[in-house]
Amino acid sequence: MVLRNGLVSREREQRVARNIAAVAGAYLLLCFLAPLLLPEGTVPELSGRANALDYASYESWGNLDHGEDAKLGHDQSAHGGAFAWSELNPLWAFVYAFGDLNCHQKHERSWEINGNQMPVCTRDVGIILGLVLGAVIFSLRGLNRWTVRDTFLSVFPDEMVEPLYLKDRRMAAMLLLIVLGLVPMGIDGFTQLLTDYESTNPVRVITGLFSGLVIGWWFASALCARAVFFEGDPRIVSLPANARLMTK
Repeated sequence: MVLRNGLVSREREQRVARNIAAVAGAYLLLCFLAPLLLPEGTVPELSGRANALDYASYESWGNLDHGEDAKLGHDQSAHGGAFAWSELNPLWAFVYAFGDLNCHQKHERSWEINGNQMPVCTRDVGIILGLVLGAVIFSLRGLNRWTVRDTFLSVFPDEMVEPLYLKDRRMAAMLLLIVLGLVPMGIDGFTQLLTDYESTNPVRVITGLFSGLVIGWWFASALCARAVFFEGDPRIVSLPANARLMTK
């Protein structure tokens, strides 16, 4: 928070949040453009592992035949043949490499455009879109209030959160909102993992969106919550209900 002519300036908060939204939004756009602009049939049906590079080269793990009933992977030769993102141009290679590292890329949980599988699954599409929305929400109202919890709650009108300050329930409120955003995805994902239930792509997008929204909102808050802008004096932080921060 910076005071200019007696008014609170939110330039830094807006800049940080917009940068987060721009980075996430740019990658999401590229996830749609890459399969659309690549020649039809360039990217076959994939099935890899999260947090691993499975399709970097034609000799990579994902291009092996693991059996159609394998818990991880499949017989790549039966799903359109081998794929290596390192053979693409640098931009599309980055898009698919990032997806390869962060997403399992299961074809049955992913969309196909122009005969090419997208770089990430539908759940991750929802998460990335949620990151954009969470950052945008913070850019509209978010304010540095020293701590992450108070900065996180600053998107609400002061009068709405006054009861939380009067009863000192700010941390609980922030954690509750984050949990509410994450729980739908957790329930959908773990139910799918532990039972015969199979989710649908629309449900994956929606649950991923709620999860990404609270993550993007929290991330923007964490980057913007800085005591240095108050010259180390918590007493000058303006909070709802005339509450005051105190250092221990």
